[in-house]
Amino acid sequence: MSFAVLRLRGKSDLRRDVKDTLRLLHLTRQNHCAIVPQDPTYRGMLQVVKDYVTWGEVDAEVLARLLLKRGRQVGDRPIDDAFVKGHSKYKSIWDFSQALAKGEARLVEVRDLRPVIRLPPPRRGFRHIKRGYHDGGDLGYRGKEINELLLRMVVEEAKDGL
Repeated sequence: MSFAVLRLRGKSDLRRDVKDTLRLLHLTRQNHCAIVPQDPTYRGMLQVVKDYVTWGEVDAEVLARLLLKRGRQVGDRPIDDAFVKGHSKYKSIWDFSQALAKGEARLVEVRDLRPVIRLPPPRRGFRHIKRGYHDGGDLGYRGKEINELLLRMVVEEAKDGL
């Protein structure tokens, strides 16, 4: 399994260890998302930055949608199945997202793919970015509910008149 890690809070008054850990996770700005494997090293890193990020287990369907809509290659061009096939051993974004969600792949396996997914704020906003998820806020571990938040961030704009 893999975690989707989403930075919720900004840059002001960060301790040095928190700032360094966020940089190592490629979470340099608010609403940036990184996909990391579930291993003890990353779990320790997430505990250091738990007051600035939210994370949970990401599903393959949500991950495929994220990569298709918001995944970028070097040069800030969108990615597609042909890009993934030409730059990795995977045949499509769907195959790559399934392997990534199971923890069998990492984002660096696709050459020239940016390690961070830049997202807009979610539709209907956040609940509270200074409280933990289980205290009525948004920070910290949220399990499978991360998928609902990510989908709210990549949903297309509502059509006029609908």
